Amino acid sequence: MTETGFGHATADHSVSFGVVMIKEHDCIVLTSDLPSEGLISGDVGTVVHIHRNGSAYEVEFATLTGKTVAVATVLRSQCRPIGHRDISHVRELHAA
Repeated sequence: MTETGFGHATADHSVSFGVVMIKEHDCIVLTSDLPSEGLISGDVGTVVHIHRNGSAYEVEFATLTGKTVAVATVLRSQCRPIGHRDISHVRELHAA
């Protein structure tokens, strides 16, 4: 817990990834395929929960129209924070 300066304590929901902190609601980039989820390296998702000091993340992956494709547990070694030089790329999902 951290002090907010207003006398309220808040939970710290972030994990250091080198110099960059990954926090809940941050976007991450997969660096490994997750075939069981239909996800490939380069797919972008949103962190919805941080497990055990950042050993893994619960990540929601959605289409650009907001339809959830998967919610997957992603190991720290299988993702990275988005970078300043990253650019979006679209791929169409194949029917399951």
